[in-house]
Amino acid sequence: MIKRAFDPVVSATTRLLILGSLPGDASLQAGQYYGHPQNGFWRLVGGVTGVDLVALPYPERLQALKSAGVGLWDVIASAKRSGSLDTAIRDVEAADLDRLIDTLPALRAIAFNGGTAARLGRRRLKPRAGVELIDLPSSSPAYTRPLTEKAAAWSVLETFLQ
Repeated sequence: MIKRAFDPVVSATTRLLILGSLPGDASLQAGQYYGHPQNGFWRLVGGVTGVDLVALPYPERLQALKSAGVGLWDVIASAKRSGSLDTAIRDVEAADLDRLIDTLPALRAIAFNGGTAARLGRRRLKPRAGVELIDLPSSSPAYTRPLTEKAAAWSVLETFLQ
C-alpha cells in the first residue's frame, strides 16, 4: 500500500526542522504527525521547547511548535509500506527537502528523528553553511530505549531555539 507524508509544518521563523521518515499507520489514521499514543515525540519535543505539548489539542501543538521555531516534515514523500516499521519501506519517493529548506531563512539545524530519516535525509540534502545536521534516537515505541535516555539526546536541540 502506498503511504504519503503530511504537508510540512513550518514558518518563516523556523530555526529547527525535525525530519521523520514517513508517518506510521496510527498517524495516518489520525491525520496527525506522531499520532501513535506510545510515540514519545510530543513529550520529547515538549521537553526541548518547555511546553507541555501532550496536554494540547493537535492544532495547538502545531502552533506551539511554530511559535517555538520548530518545524516538522518527513524525508519520504511517499512509499510502499506494509504496517508502520521503517524496515518495511519500499519504492521510496523522496521529499523535496532542499526546496523546503530554501524557504526557511532562519534555519539553524535539521534534526533527524531516527536512523532511517538520518540515512535518507543526509543522502538527499546538499550542504548548507550555518545549518547543523543532528541525528536523534527515534521517538518511536519500536525503538525501545527509555524515554529518559532519548530525552537526554534530544536536549541538544535546545541550543537552536534560544
